[in-house]
Amino acid sequence: MVFIRLFAALIGFVFGGVLGASLLDVTQVTPFSNRVLVVLLLATACTILGWLGAPYVTVKPTAFVASRIRAASAGDLVGGAFGGGVGLVLALFLAFPLSFLPGDLGRFAPFVGAATLGLIGAAAGAIKRNELETLVREVRGPRRDRGAGDQRVLLDTSVIIDGRIADVVRSGFVRGTLIVPRFVLAELQYFADSGDASRRERGRRGLEMLARMQKEATVKVELSEEDPPGAGADGKLVTLGRTLSVPIMTNDYGLNRVAELQGVTVLNMNDLAKAVRPVVLPGEEITVRVIQEGKEQAQGVGYLEDGTMVVIENAARHVGSELAVTVLRVLQTVGGRMIFAQPRGEAGETRRPRAIDRS
Repeated sequence: MVFIRLFAALIGFVFGGVLGASLLDVTQVTPFSNRVLVVLLLATACTILGWLGAPYVTVKPTAFVASRIRAASAGDLVGGAFGGGVGLVLALFLAFPLSFLPGDLGRFAPFVGAATLGLIGAAAGAIKRNELETLVREVRGPRRDRGAGDQRVLLDTSVIIDGRIADVVRSGFVRGTLIVPRFVLAELQYFADSGDASRRERGRRGLEMLARMQKEATVKVELSEEDPPGAGADGKLVTLGRTLSVPIMTNDYGLNRVAELQGVTVLNMNDLAKAVRPVVLPGEEITVRVIQEGKEQAQGVGYLEDGTMVVIENAARHVGSELAVTVLRVLQTVGGRMIFAQPRGEAGETRRPRAIDRS
């Protein structure tokens, strides 16, 4: 800083001396001692101004520009550079006709036009860089679609904490790029640092799931610096999904509905779980662990691995043990699928299905 001040003071001293000498050529200052005094006073004044003003024309503007560059994402910088380049190209085409303007206007108009269009283009490129990225991706779409590994998906907080996405990724059914916005990562970190034990456990689980997926070779976990406008993380996620034209993977029913209403594709992990659960048909034999008695006399109740309730006739005496059963019927209810069965080898008329006390 001291060196910069000294250098600016020296420049100010020289400038002040030259300015004083120039002023003496157009004024009638006598005698010679007064002429020297004028030059020295102007040189001293410019030296002081150079010393005091050096930080405001060198260090502070540089620090401001550097801080803005650090705060901007790489995408903003690329978009701004592209927009500025387009603006300068337009200014180049306008420079020739502008140079024919009369007088000094024709001399300076091309430079003013280049500076104006360059700044406008840079600002527009930085602001609209998401749309530019989407346009480039659409133009390259036919070629990119040849590779299944180019798929991009946005992850929300609920699906990360749920953890099943990590198992699906490990199985190889999901490939491409999993985008995790910074605001989603911040929400996970907030949960992980929460004073509430349940929230803290969920947040830490979500961070562990992200770490697991980052180690998988079939996907790339990308942290997005985008912070679009929106009410809360869900609103920002929908805006980002619509801007980037990528689907959102979630377990949140509310986010699912809002995103679909706004035309954003949603991949619901619960729908995937329902689609891949095993199909059980009447007459098939399955093995179930009986965990409690049913509502009706002698009934036993167990569950499949996917959570489907199995009501077993004459199985109350088998509570706490594994039992091979034969499926009698499958009933689809509002709460999910329910299976009615009887112990293998037993025959007889079964009761009409009734509501089961799950407690």
